[in-house]
Amino acid sequence: MNYGISILFRAIPLAMAIFCFGYGAFIYGYGDDGSRVVAGPVVFSLGMICIALFCTAATIIRQIIHTYNKSAKYVLPIIGYLAAIITIIGGICIFSNATSTSAFVAGHVITGVGFITTCVATAATSSTRFSLIPGNSKATSNEVPEGAFSLNQRRALVIVAIIVSLIAWIWAFVLLGNSHSHPAYFVVGHVMVGLACICTSLIALVATIARQIRNDYSEKERNKWPKLVLLMGSISFVWGLFVILADSGSANGTTGYIMLGLGLVCYSISSKVILLAKIWRQEFKLANRIPMIPVLTALACLFLAAFVFELATIHADYFIPARVLVGLGAICFTLFSIVSILESGTSSK
Repeated sequence: MNYGISILFRAIPLAMAIFCFGYGAFIYGYGDDGSRVVAGPVVFSLGMICIALFCTAATIIRQIIHTYNKSAKYVLPIIGYLAAIITIIGGICIFSNATSTSAFVAGHVITGVGFITTCVATAATSSTRFSLIPGNSKATSNEVPEGAFSLNQRRALVIVAIIVSLIAWIWAFVLLGNSHSHPAYFVVGHVMVGLACICTSLIALVATIARQIRNDYSEKERNKWPKLVLLMGSISFVWGLFVILADSGSANGTTGYIMLGLGLVCYSISSKVILLAKIWRQEFKLANRIPMIPVLTALACLFLAAFVFELATIHADYFIPARVLVGLGAICFTLFSIVSILESGTSSK
């Protein structure tokens, strides 16, 4: 990877973050109806995931082009975690002080986005010793290389992602359990399920990176982690279809479109996990094609958003999912940058 390409791949997450911040602020500021109160802040918060993804991209790229230093090693993960903390606190403040259903929904979804940002920041932290992976992939023994994570450090990284995912799942089912009291719980609960699926997918990414750095990545894991991510994507996608078909005549049914988008984000994450699994101690001739997965999912989000925008011209209930799908498309495109960086850093060419 030359320096110019490295700048491009670092610019993509920042550009998508700026897009989410700008588009979210535009949606929120262009009117005062309840749909804008939800869609605007939620799309804005998606930019925080892009910031954490930028930290991951910069962490890996700097190691590839040999400009990584002690400051970057600590500053980049800290920025990712700060983005997560700000998002979670912001979301909690919004729904805790909510005086309307719209603010209640927006606050919970933003908190869930903060959970994802936390897991992405953990992936950035696990990537701080990414430079060990290419050498370990070519090794014939399972000896832990010098400078790798300790066993406790590796476990801590995975445990953080697991705890955050469990919180998201528990929160989701608590909200769904209160669906009978108000439709807002139904909407937020289903969206939180999709967000929990993404958090769970990121467990696989963190575990894959951390275990390959320690050189204790097993043959069994080559199939286990990719399957977990694909399963999470399928759960969110199929669940979304079920919600759409079961409640197609009500506002609740539109929530299913957001779940479809969240499932596509899981499929985007799968590209990173699949790539690392495929190149581990073997040649994979199609490795440079894997970055096409997040490109296709980004396009799928945008094309789906186009249809939902048309539905929104007839039914106002589709206003929120149309805007959120565009933001999720930006997340998928950001993941294209990350998987391209991984392919460059692990390529045997």
